[in-house]
Amino acid sequence: MNDILIAGKVETTTDAQGISTISFFHPSHNSLPGALLTQLAETITTVGQDPTTKVIILRSEGDRTFCAGASFDELLAIENEAQGLAFFSGFAKVINACRTCPKIIIGRVQGKAIGGGVGVAAATDYCFATQQAAVKLSELIIGIGPFVVGPAVERKIGNAAFAHLALNATEFQSAEWARERGLYATLTDSIPALDGAVATFAATLVGYNPEALAEMKRVLWTGTEHWDTLLAERAAISGRLALSAFTRNAIQQFKAR
Repeated sequence: MNDILIAGKVETTTDAQGISTISFFHPSHNSLPGALLTQLAETITTVGQDPTTKVIILRSEGDRTFCAGASFDELLAIENEAQGLAFFSGFAKVINACRTCPKIIIGRVQGKAIGGGVGVAAATDYCFATQQAAVKLSELIIGIGPFVVGPAVERKIGNAAFAHLALNATEFQSAEWARERGLYATLTDSIPALDGAVATFAATLVGYNPEALAEMKRVLWTGTEHWDTLLAERAAISGRLALSAFTRNAIQQFKAR
């Protein structure tokens, strides 16, 4: 297996206030192979059930790209629909882990979010970002679509904005565009300012009644109870399309650039 597929990590720290920070990293612009997505989803679930955790911060490492989506190397390795379903279920697991986590999750987006990365940002409950955190759903370029992340993104920004983002697959939309439509709650001018804003907000949430926060979490995600089934269905669509000649050729051309 290519070393790039097995590189990367997911780490967790919890401070004395009960603020747990989950951090992920992959050397290829924080793109996430299946094993790392599974680890991230399991970590979110485990930390969310930890009684010492009161609030979660979800972030990536590095100062340029928050998350570049899925691994193209793994996408090319898909040979049948079952493998395609398994591959595209990776981001579904992360989104559903965020959805079912009983703790409020604060997103910290320091740079560009692409494809599945937009879905991760959308799956947080309150998201901070820098002015450099432009977004793009590029899936149509390679012959698939943002089917798995679509419900999470559409829930945050609405159908019209989701359609704009999905169909303009070659174009980044600015962080300000994303803030105006609700994906980001607050923008900062720099990463240090981002970290300060996230830390201040997390400390504020910790001071709230934990039972009230848990009830608020349930209210925020009302109407998504069917997402285990929905996202699996969406993953199957993408898995089938990934086998097309169009997608194979498009990915090879992209990798050859």
